[in-house]
Amino acid sequence: MSTNTPAGSPGFFKRKNIEFTLHRYGIEALGAMALGLFASLLIGTIINMVGDVTGIAWLNEVGKLCMAMMGPAIAVAVAFGLKAPPFVLFSATVVGHAAVLAGGGPAGCFIAAVIAAECGKMVSKETKIDLIVTPAVTVFVGIAVGQFIGPYIGMFMTWVGQLIMWATELQPIPMGILVSVIMGLALTAPISSAAIGVMLGLSGLAAGAATVGCCCQMVGFAVASYKENKFGGLLAQGIGTSMLQVPNIVKTPMILIPPTLAAAILGPVATTVARMENTPIGSGMGTSGFVGQIGTITVMGSSGGVLTWILVLQILLPAVLTWVIAEYMRKKNWIKFGDQKLDI
Repeated sequence: MSTNTPAGSPGFFKRKNIEFTLHRYGIEALGAMALGLFASLLIGTIINMVGDVTGIAWLNEVGKLCMAMMGPAIAVAVAFGLKAPPFVLFSATVVGHAAVLAGGGPAGCFIAAVIAAECGKMVSKETKIDLIVTPAVTVFVGIAVGQFIGPYIGMFMTWVGQLIMWATELQPIPMGILVSVIMGLALTAPISSAAIGVMLGLSGLAAGAATVGCCCQMVGFAVASYKENKFGGLLAQGIGTSMLQVPNIVKTPMILIPPTLAAAILGPVATTVARMENTPIGSGMGTSGFVGQIGTITVMGSSGGVLTWILVLQILLPAVLTWVIAEYMRKKNWIKFGDQKLDI
């Protein structure tokens, strides 16, 4: 049994690598949750869609199995993000499964996994029967949170998502601007816009506006920084992530203006003219792996009109608008050559 520092003291939490900070939970844990989503719900959705297109039933089975493992994948990913020891990490599979069965959804699963992992870390290696105590504490705490608190968290997140979607239908122009800008900024920031979209269950016009905002950040940064980063940077940001620009944004915040303005302009176009829609996970992915485009096609179909709007609103106009605004700012010397240079 460890007696280095008493339980509950600052030294104890430091020894257990427990930090009650926004960075730890809002960035590290939430970012890890996105990885769990990608490894289960996202890949399952893509495989299932390929099965629908090809008519191969086995692919549909594989896709549905992947999607069904969302809870355990989220919980394990969160525990991993919180740097949990092995017993806690592996016990998280049960926590995630229980949270989803209880109706907590992705948000309830996230909260249950966070609390279970931190409690498991507290007791880890504190007794001589660690192989019993640590998994037991992790599982009991996680299941309790998942069953008794998770459903209310899930209902609250669903309510917020429905409120956003209702407001977007009622006021498509202002809400188109707001949703597009906020989700775009979330995608570029070191948090997970995809996780936010899934937890809120965004769909309909709100998801369409969110997708455009994310595309503006990714495609916009890729094109605006082409002079500095060439083709490698174009691919890394355009189908990878605009999060690569975070160090540059910290040094020169002005470079965030062009893609954000583009999102503000195109968001309401998506909600009023094109009436674009998407899936919850596609809403926060932009052009990353073309998941945003796959989600749009999944919801709206693959007609010529839909494909044209995808090309125009999610790729061409984000590129053109961001480039025009960025070039204007370069001429005004508000943005300088090298401000968006990536170390790739």
